[in-house]
Amino acid sequence: MKRKQDSTVVCAGLAKATSSSVAVFALAVVALLLPKPASAGRLGTDIIALFPKEVGEFAYADLKKARTLPWFPQLQEQMLPDRFKQFEKFLASAGMDPNTQVEELAWGLVADTVSKGDGTNSASVPTGEQVVGVALGNYNPDSTEAYFKRQKLPTFKAGNFTLYAFGGGAGGNDLFFLFIDSSTVAFGHRSVLEKMVQVRSGAEEGLMRNDQFFPLINEANGSGVVWAVLNPAYTRLAMQQLAPEVEQFPDAAKLVGRMQNMLINVSAGSGIDGKFQAICATTEDANTMAQLIQAGFLYKRYQASKDNPDLAEMLDEARVVPSGDRVILSMALSNDQMSALIKHNTFAFKM
Repeated sequence: MKRKQDSTVVCAGLAKATSSSVAVFALAVVALLLPKPASAGRLGTDIIALFPKEVGEFAYADLKKARTLPWFPQLQEQMLPDRFKQFEKFLASAGMDPNTQVEELAWGLVADTVSKGDGTNSASVPTGEQVVGVALGNYNPDSTEAYFKRQKLPTFKAGNFTLYAFGGGAGGNDLFFLFIDSSTVAFGHRSVLEKMVQVRSGAEEGLMRNDQFFPLINEANGSGVVWAVLNPAYTRLAMQQLAPEVEQFPDAAKLVGRMQNMLINVSAGSGIDGKFQAICATTEDANTMAQLIQAGFLYKRYQASKDNPDLAEMLDEARVVPSGDRVILSMALSNDQMSALIKHNTFAFKM
């Protein structure tokens, strides 16, 4: 492959499948890699149509915008787990340089196991999942195929496509990739990647046939250089990560359990702006949830004021407002604030 994908972000996307507890916040961090002058990223419906119908979290990042800021390498090193550093080296050895080759990335998470909740509400969340994604760029499938043959590395067939394995190809966590064409690479866990092939052939229904989820993807698409949409289960998971203090309030768990979806978008203009929209069951739920999130952030800001004052400042400037059945959380960071947060290892997630 010739132009490397931003290894960080593909691997961050893959890492989301390994540890769903950091999924949404990791996406928000990746979004902050974008320079100030940028246009909104819009993903073609032909790519969205490739994904399986049961995707529970769908995200997009325009990686062409993510390689200009001087602190990006440090953030990449802080976020990327060792497993995916190894995956990056493996791709490089196969003739693919994942640091510059990919221009756009879309990925989805499919839950394969969920918690049962606590019996008082329906607040189950994913506890195991698989990832599937598409990386758009410029590739050389022939050179990759030749490398695998020379090294006698495992390959598998999925319809008319060749699956290339990272690892022995038999483990449950093994990752695979395939070339749809010279500008499109699909990657992920084998079963869901094979399902993507079936969707492409028409044997399985795709994401565009999900009547509840696809309209929200259509709403988010083009709303930022990074954007994402979450179904109810992943929305609850995101709330646990974004505002874990909220569920300590009486009856908050019931409100979270009734939440419907979440939309995330990050845009770049005079600064770096992030927006989270949590869709609640009712307007009353949204009003109450906004109050609880504000209280939770106040508590978190107090905790961070001594150890991470830059995080405390970011939380202090965050705005939380209800709007109909939605709660809208807005926050902005300057480049200086972002650099300071990196110095405090704010984004050093434990996978």
